[in-house]
Amino acid sequence: MTSPSTPEFSISKLAEELGISTRTIRFYEEKGLIRPARTKGNQRIYSKRDRTRLKLILRGRRFGYSLDEISEMIGLSDVDMDEMSQIQKSLDYGDRKLEDIRQRIEELRMLERDMLDMKERLVKRLKVLKPS
Repeated sequence: MTSPSTPEFSISKLAEELGISTRTIRFYEEKGLIRPARTKGNQRIYSKRDRTRLKLILRGRRFGYSLDEISEMIGLSDVDMDEMSQIQKSLDYGDRKLEDIRQRIEELRMLERDMLDMKERLVKRLKVLKPS
């Protein structure tokens, strides 16, 4: 169990605070992304560190990272990873994600142009078919 000075959270309190389900928290625990302590009655007790990790995981998911990528970025996949390596890994993933986003934006712009072109042709055709 965590030390008496360390804030502790129940799974329901943590879920409510983060706006996620208890099942989601248990899922991340099953994946080894967080490791809560247990009471003598085997109840999960989450530390401030667990809460911080969950926030990082949720942010990573929101940014579209896989759980494996998140695990690497928060240093779980390599126990010997120092802070500088962890930051560099996060920057590398971020650069790749930004490139993916830029490509998607360009694809959406092309799709928009195609749809506007199609709309213009359809409006012209409709005018031909439907006299004023």
